[in-house]
Amino acid sequence: MKKIYLIRHCKAEGQEPEAALTKEGEEQAERLADLLSETEEPIELVVTSPYARAIASIKPYCARRHLGWSVDERLKERVLSTADLPDWMERLKHTYEDMDAVYEGGESSREAMARGTAVVEEIMAGPQSCAAVVTHGALMSLIIRSVDPAFGFEEWSTLSNPDVYALSVQDGRREIKRVWK
Repeated sequence: MKKIYLIRHCKAEGQEPEAALTKEGEEQAERLADLLSETEEPIELVVTSPYARAIASIKPYCARRHLGWSVDERLKERVLSTADLPDWMERLKHTYEDMDAVYEGGESSREAMARGTAVVEEIMAGPQSCAAVVTHGALMSLIIRSVDPAFGFEEWSTLSNPDVYALSVQDGRREIKRVWK
């Protein structure tokens, strides 16, 4: 069996790539490290988004376990649009209904899902039996949706910062469940 923990970063000061964690986010990162330290099988590989908030979210765990991490650009947050969209929430909802919808300067849900799941598939093909992927809410929701097609906008809107889902693969069967409490 293989297991990948899909992790949404802790609370941050903003959305820009260099946004740091808030004080609450730093405390959440310690709680995240506690949770990940209790996994049945030790995490052997950590792959993270290049954004500061994602790296800062996993740093305490990696420090405890003397484990490095690698950065993968494909785990960056999904860009809905580079244009100012006052109705961005409605537009985002539409992209869960129409996976090919794309707005100015952005990417479709299908495109974002493909890059996120490519990372997961590469890890699944590797030698590690347990790994962690640190990313962002929209991209994480699309990776989850690749396993559970019912996971959509409503489910995305209930994700917390941080959030953790465990993807287990055994005998070709995939199962995903939320493990963050």
